[in-house]
Amino acid sequence: MTEIDPDEYEGVWVFVEEHAGEVMPVSWELLAEGRKLTETTGQELVALVIGEDCEAVAEAALAHGADRVLVADDPVFEPYRADPYGAQFRAMVEERKPSIVLIGGTHTGRDFAGRVAVPTHAGLTADVTEIDVDEAGILQARRPAFGGDVLATILCEDHRPQMATIRPGVFEAAEPDPDRTGEVERVEVVVAEDETMSEVLERVVGDRADITEAERIVAVGAGVEGDLEPARALAAALDADLAATRAAVDEGWIDGSRQVGQTGKTVRPELYVAVGVSGAIQHVEGMNKSGVVLAINTDPNAPIFEHADYGIVGDHAEVCHELADRLSGETPELIA
Repeated sequence: MTEIDPDEYEGVWVFVEEHAGEVMPVSWELLAEGRKLTETTGQELVALVIGEDCEAVAEAALAHGADRVLVADDPVFEPYRADPYGAQFRAMVEERKPSIVLIGGTHTGRDFAGRVAVPTHAGLTADVTEIDVDEAGILQARRPAFGGDVLATILCEDHRPQMATIRPGVFEAAEPDPDRTGEVERVEVVVAEDETMSEVLERVVGDRADITEAERIVAVGAGVEGDLEPARALAAALDADLAATRAAVDEGWIDGSRQVGQTGKTVRPELYVAVGVSGAIQHVEGMNKSGVVLAINTDPNAPIFEHADYGIVGDHAEVCHELADRLSGETPELIA
């Protein structure tokens, strides 16, 4: 094993993920949380931007809290491919030696994080939901374990950088400050198009929604017993996305990309409607920062009611159809 000297590593890095100029919201969430870490470590908060024509993204990173922005700007990075991204990120880590690196747990972040961590002998914790740092600069990365029954705290005392992929939606982004200033530094691009192993032949966009960005969600649980039609009708009336508990996903009623909870995704919608959801703590952890929560359940003692702003005790099919009928012709804004 390659030995490293932790004292040679300094700074908190946040990867700002952008695609064609559109920044993934988790990037701003991580900059806000990274700022909290630097308040303890006293180190610099650095944003890393990789893409093409991303000057505006770099300025936005400063506004969202970065002290400095490192920009690798080249057509080779658009559209995203794991090999050029991984090679560029690895080269920057090896040259500049950050102590902590935070990456959004998106498809992109999970795809290339290992390409950096393995060859640099970094410590990488995946699917993190909580982070902290002690005065010695040791990152405390917490993530669900044993099916979400416990939270495990992972420490990487002997490896640098300390890397973590963070689940989107678990932190709150700070409001940008347009008056903030900082340094934007262009870095050397170390990978050329003719050196890459992959080529994008076609991009196909599926119909899977990213529920972490949904403003309204209707979630189904085991209580719907596989009958999703009423919840779909209510979701359509509310212009909401459909989501589910782990029990509903395990039954095969809905795709795993729409699972909410400790072993799924964390969401912060304005309105969260829980249909036939019991309210197990593993699920609640994924939606307890929602704006308004409405619970629909036949069991008046279901734990979900303890976490709801409004509750309706009744058959989910009857209640969902009744609400959908009443919503017809009204704007979702008036309801939420």
